Amino acid sequence: MDDATMQALEAAAYRRLRDHLRNRTDVQNIDLMNLAGFCRNCLSRWMAEAAAEAGVPLDKEEAKTLVYGMPYDEWKAKHQSEASESQKAAFTEAFKTHG
Repeated sequence: MDDATMQALEAAAYRRLRDHLRNRTDVQNIDLMNLAGFCRNCLSRWMAEAAAEAGVPLDKEEAKTLVYGMPYDEWKAKHQSEASESQKAAFTEAFKTHG
């Protein structure tokens, strides 16, 4: 497989993941972090980092808007709930070795 085809497939898979996470607003970022070690904010950070490496201007908030499909503060107000004590404890346990 050539590089262009691989990049196109990777981009398509990323868009599918992004769209899936946009539609699954019931899945909280802390749950993603606890189960998979990444969340929507990680995706937006990775996008901003990739843009910086490519010399493309894209700030943190713009990257979040691309991932969330709306400004982050709007998504948070509509869809984010307060993390439960058990979610917070699981997060602390999962990431205590990641300093």
